[in-house]
Amino acid sequence: MSNETSATTTRRGQAPRGERIADWADGRLGIYSLAKSNMRKIFPDHWSFMLGEVALYSFIIIILTGVYLTLFFHPSMAEVTYHGSYVPMQGIRMTQAFESTLDISFDVRGGLLIRQIHHWAALVFLAAMMVHMMRVFFTGAFRKPREVNWLFGFLLLVLGMFTGFTGYSLPDDLLSGTGVRFIEGVILAMPLVGSYLQMFIFGGEFPGHDIIPRFFTVHVLLLPGIMLGLLVAHLILVFYHKHTQFPGAGKTNTNVVGMPLLPVYMAKAGGFFFLVFGVISVIAAVASINPVWAIGPYRPDQVSTGAQPDWYMGFAEGLVRVMPGWEWNFWGHTINFGVLIPILLFPLVLVAIAVYPFVESWVRGDKREHHILDRPRNVPTRTGFGVAWLIAYFVMLIGGGNDLWATHFHLSINSITWFVRIAFFVGPVLGFIATKRICLGLQRRDKDKVLHGRESGIIKRLPHGEFIEVHEPLDQEQLHFLTQHEQPEPLELGPEVDENGVRRKIKRSQKLRAKLSKSYYGEDNVIPKPTVEEYREITSGHGHH
Repeated sequence: MSNETSATTTRRGQAPRGERIADWADGRLGIYSLAKSNMRKIFPDHWSFMLGEVALYSFIIIILTGVYLTLFFHPSMAEVTYHGSYVPMQGIRMTQAFESTLDISFDVRGGLLIRQIHHWAALVFLAAMMVHMMRVFFTGAFRKPREVNWLFGFLLLVLGMFTGFTGYSLPDDLLSGTGVRFIEGVILAMPLVGSYLQMFIFGGEFPGHDIIPRFFTVHVLLLPGIMLGLLVAHLILVFYHKHTQFPGAGKTNTNVVGMPLLPVYMAKAGGFFFLVFGVISVIAAVASINPVWAIGPYRPDQVSTGAQPDWYMGFAEGLVRVMPGWEWNFWGHTINFGVLIPILLFPLVLVAIAVYPFVESWVRGDKREHHILDRPRNVPTRTGFGVAWLIAYFVMLIGGGNDLWATHFHLSINSITWFVRIAFFVGPVLGFIATKRICLGLQRRDKDKVLHGRESGIIKRLPHGEFIEVHEPLDQEQLHFLTQHEQPEPLELGPEVDENGVRRKIKRSQKLRAKLSKSYYGEDNVIPKPTVEEYREITSGHGHH
């Protein structure tokens, strides 16, 4: 009896099994201390931050649906005769890759819906990343200490583009096969090494028998693995550097105003994930995409009518379509500039936006950390450059679909091609100039609002008969919001001659830096903020209604 009581007392004195397991794990992994210090981390609450979340959740959806599709897809180029349930294709010779795609679409339970969710999620993923990067760019969120994280995001975008290309090439249908043929032409256009690379990648003459299995390995293993690593590193740096925030009352470079990670932010994030999943699922259920059964299997002697890549690769195709067919023939070799120049321009356009943060940091010479975001209007040169880059990108999207623009709008394809050729050079320049003027106009409006207040819409008649509009003064929070931004002075080279009369040696890089600094912060590029003296003079009643 006494032994029984002792055992019962011991059992009652022990912690619950779950708590003991948690203590065991914490003693070896430090989970509790890590959670205690980070689970109450503050995140700002602004709608634009959800753009990155849309990209993250789309990536998760891609992984989940991709795992399901992998169970039924056969990445083989071995030829078979189709005898499946889709009657119009019966008896047609095709690769096992195309056959398994038809089986997924018509015979696997939920296969077609999962296929379409996977494809739509990929499009949303890349679109969300593009818009998210533009939000980061226009608000200056890439500044120190986030330059490396900007590069991680850029690499995710580029890798996502190539992951998408390898993905929609896997079914081996006539549309995707035409795209692979296009890539083979790009590879062959490379001088000296092009033919060797083509044989190495395709395992022989096009189309060979290895390209689909190789694309499958790259699509499901290599690129997603690299992207997952970059994504984890990206999120770790976001967590470590703390989140940027838009200017406002109580917000400084040393604090973050918002909601804690647990439980508020995680609850909202979880709900938003299911919202994104639901919207993509609805789109996939009602909007058909990549109906391979209507296109047919790939044959090297055929080209799909109206062949178009997904939107994110349209820029590259547009460059090739609008480039004149120039070529040189010498020493028995042909250099096809009609393809070579576009494939050199494509990475240069992408790299221009990737290295911009480092260029701006060099021009500004600012080594401080920045956690408060800029309003795009307050940095006209950066905003103008971003708009110019977007115009160049979307003009080439038009070039990539010049045949569809011609057929749908009853235009001449030659006219569209020449329009794109001219707009690619003129459009970004005009966009840059117009954007800067708009930004300066908005700065002037902000200055006028600070000095004279907000227009109330109330008309008042003075004793001598004059009609005026009554302005309402701004409160302190609004005044802070409109005047909190910095306006650095442009860098000066200083006198060309030193105090001893000796001519100073000024490097070209210093001259270039001074010119660029003037283009950012010179008097023609920034509207000076109202000074305290100006504000007091106006609000004291001198010249103020």
